[in-house]
Amino acid sequence: MATKNLSEYNVQKVPDASNMIFGIVVAEWNPEITGALLDGCVSTLERHGALPENIHVKTVPGSFELIYGAHQMTLNDGYDAVIILGSVIRGETPHFDYICEGVTAGIARLNATSSVPVVYGLLTTGNLQQAKDRSGGRLGNKGDECAVVAIKMAKF
Repeated sequence: MATKNLSEYNVQKVPDASNMIFGIVVAEWNPEITGALLDGCVSTLERHGALPENIHVKTVPGSFELIYGAHQMTLNDGYDAVIILGSVIRGETPHFDYICEGVTAGIARLNATSSVPVVYGLLTTGNLQQAKDRSGGRLGNKGDECAVVAIKMAKF
């Protein structure tokens, strides 16, 4: 469990993003959560200089499809970094485990084989309140954190 606000970071240690191009792949599943993650991500990228026309957002139906969407962006669109945003909330079946493990492995594989960094922004929570807490609630917004990581990795 996160013990600090995800949106707290040292602004002075974030590079200028004005010459960077970002791809964001967002899952449509749990739109209240993923929409809030996207809002946080985009506003943080812009706050650090990214131009709105250099932030390209595409949606996929669910979190498992984030792998394919991110892979296509790493191949075709000239991005400096790609960010995935999704939310999987534990239910009564093992589906949660399969999706979380599959997406994690898929994004790790992309990072090991692609020249474009892919930032992991998949919330894997036990309930809806935990997801809300991490998408603009009391623990900040994981989308903010993903934006900062994407800028730093693009600069890497």
